[in-house]
Amino acid sequence: MKTILIAICCLLGLHLFTTPRAIEVKGQVTDASNGDPLIGVNISIQETQEGTVTDFNGYYKIEITGTGKRLQFDLPGYQTQVIAIDSSTTLDVVMEAETLIEEVEVTAVGKSRRLMDRVAGLFIQKQSTDAAVLAPYEREEITWNTEDYDLIRENDFISTDEQQVSTFSADVDRASYSNLRRFISQGVKAPVDAVRIEEMINYFHYAYPEPVDEDPLAMYTELGSCPWNPKHQLLQIGIQSEKIRTKDLPAANLVFLIDVSGSMNESNKLPLLISSFHLLVDQLRPQDRVSIVTYAGASAVILDGTGGGEKEQIILALDRLTAGGSTAGAQGIGTAYNIARKNFIDNGNNRVILATDGDFNVGVSSDAQLVRLIEEERNSGVYLSVLGFGMGNYKDNKMQQLAGHGNGNHQYIDDLAEAKKVFVDEFGGNLFTVAKDVKIQIEFNPEKVAGYRLIGYENRKLNNRDFADDKKDAGEIGNGHSVTVLYEIIPQGIDSEWLSTTERRYSPAKKANLRSETNEVAYLKIRYKEPDGATSKLMEKVISTSEVKQSEDFKWAASVACFGMLLRDSKYKANGNIDLVLDLAKQNLGIDKNNYRSEFIDLVKKANRVYLFNYRDQQVQINNE
Repeated sequence: MKTILIAICCLLGLHLFTTPRAIEVKGQVTDASNGDPLIGVNISIQETQEGTVTDFNGYYKIEITGTGKRLQFDLPGYQTQVIAIDSSTTLDVVMEAETLIEEVEVTAVGKSRRLMDRVAGLFIQKQSTDAAVLAPYEREEITWNTEDYDLIRENDFISTDEQQVSTFSADVDRASYSNLRRFISQGVKAPVDAVRIEEMINYFHYAYPEPVDEDPLAMYTELGSCPWNPKHQLLQIGIQSEKIRTKDLPAANLVFLIDVSGSMNESNKLPLLISSFHLLVDQLRPQDRVSIVTYAGASAVILDGTGGGEKEQIILALDRLTAGGSTAGAQGIGTAYNIARKNFIDNGNNRVILATDGDFNVGVSSDAQLVRLIEEERNSGVYLSVLGFGMGNYKDNKMQQLAGHGNGNHQYIDDLAEAKKVFVDEFGGNLFTVAKDVKIQIEFNPEKVAGYRLIGYENRKLNNRDFADDKKDAGEIGNGHSVTVLYEIIPQGIDSEWLSTTERRYSPAKKANLRSETNEVAYLKIRYKEPDGATSKLMEKVISTSEVKQSEDFKWAASVACFGMLLRDSKYKANGNIDLVLDLAKQNLGIDKNNYRSEFIDLVKKANRVYLFNYRDQQVQINNE
C-alpha cells in the first residue's frame, strides 16, 4: 500500500511539473508620437494564432499557456512588433508609424526627377507639371483568391426618348465603405466589384429634415451643377426616417448567431467579433432578450432568452467562445430562427444577427438554397442582419443576399471603431426598422432632361411594374437612418456622346415642338410599408428648377461619388480627379461629429498612394496625345 501511495505522489509531482502554466498578459498599446491609445490593434500569439484586439482605451488581455511564446502586434499604418513573453504579466507596447523613406531619382538627359515617397512598398509620384511621368514601383500584390463579390455593371445614361422612369429598391447597406477601407489600409487595390458607390455615399450622415406628419419618412431633393462634368446636373434625393429615442424603442428579441468555425480563428475575426458584441450588450435594456447560437460542425444554443439586464452573463458566454471545425451555416440559421420564434415579442424587434466571414461549406451551402431558407423564415416577423468579419475568404456576395432576402442590413466590421459606429452610434438605426419594402421611382420630364444616369444601385434596380406590386420585396430603413441617391442628368439641349442619335420611325414628338413653360424637372414617388404592414403607402413630390442649390451635404455626396468612380475607373468620371475629390471634401466637412468625414479625407490620401491616380491620369493624357 505504501508503495502505491509513493507511486501516486510521484505521478502527481510529474504532472505538476509537465502541465504548461497559463498566465494572463495584459497592457496598453499607444502611439509613439503622441502617447494616444491605439484602438483595434490585432494581437496574436505567433505559435498558436490565438488572438485579441485592443479596446477603445488601447487596453488588451490575453491568456498564454506554456513558455517561449511571442506576441505579435499589428495595426495598418504602424510597424509590426513581435515581443517574446517572459514571466511578466504586464506588457505595455509603444507602436511607431510606418517610416516614409524618400528616394531621389538619378538625373538623366537633363530632366529633373521629383522625389518619390515610398510607403508600404509603393513609390508615389508627387504632383509635377514639368517632370517626366515615372512608372510606379511594382510591389508584390496580396491575393484575395477566395473572396467573392457579385458582378457590377455600371449604370449607363438612359435617354428620356427611350425611358423616362427609373425604379429601384432603397435597400442600402454600408458594408462596401468599411471593406474598401480595409483594402486601402492594407496597401492594395480593392476588387472593382467591391466598390458599391451607393454604400460609400450612405456611410455618412446628412442633415435632412425629419418627418413632420404621420409618415415615418421625409423626402428631400436638391439640384445643382455636376462637379466632374459642369455641362451636366446632379440631382440629390434624400429620404430621412423618424428618430425615436432608444428608451422609447420597442423591446428587442435578439439572437446572436455566431460563426465559430475554424476559418474564424484569426485575430480580426472571432476576437474582434467578441469585442464588437461587448459594445452591443452595453446598449441593451432590461426589457430586451438575448440568445446566443453558435455553429461550426454543428449548431449549439449557448444562451436562450436571457434578459438584457444580465450583461455579465451574456459577456461571459461571449468570452468563452473559441473557433474550430467546419461551417454548418444553414443549420445554425435554422436553429437561430427557431430560438427567435420561441422568444418572439409581439410588437417588438425580433431579429437574428449573423456574424461570420461568410464561408459556409457544410450542409445547405449554395447561395440559392440559403436564400430560399431565409425567404421561408422572413414571413415569421423575424428580420436578419449580417455582420462580416475578416479577410482573404470574405464572402461579400453571400452576405449581401442573405441580408437582402432576410429584411435586414449588411455591415462589414474591419476594426473596433467600426463596431462602435454600428452598435453604439447607430444602434437604433441598424437594429430597429421603421419602414420596410421601400421603393423609389422617379419620372423625368423630357422637356428638361435629355438623359439621366443613376449612380450606384446597380444590383438594386427594379422593373417599373414592381413599384406598385406589394408582393415584391424591397429595402428597409432603420430608426433615424437616411438614404441618399444621386442622378447625373444631361439637360435638354446639351449634345452628348452618351445618348443615341439614331432616328426612329415611331419616336415621340421632337423636343423642338415641346413648348411647355413648366419648371418641373422630375416627379418623385416613394412606396413603403409599416414594419408589420402588408399594404404599401405612397409619398409623392415634384422636383423643380427652383430647387437648384449646392449645400455642404450635396457637395460632400458628390465628392464621395467621384471617389467611387475613380476607384472603379468609371468611363463617366469626365474631369473627375483626386484633387477634385479632396477639394470638395475639405471644403464641405460640415459638422463632423464623429470624425467620419475627416477620416474619409485621410482614406482618399492613402488611396492615392495605392492607386496612383495622378500617374494614371498622366498616362492617359500621354496616350491621347
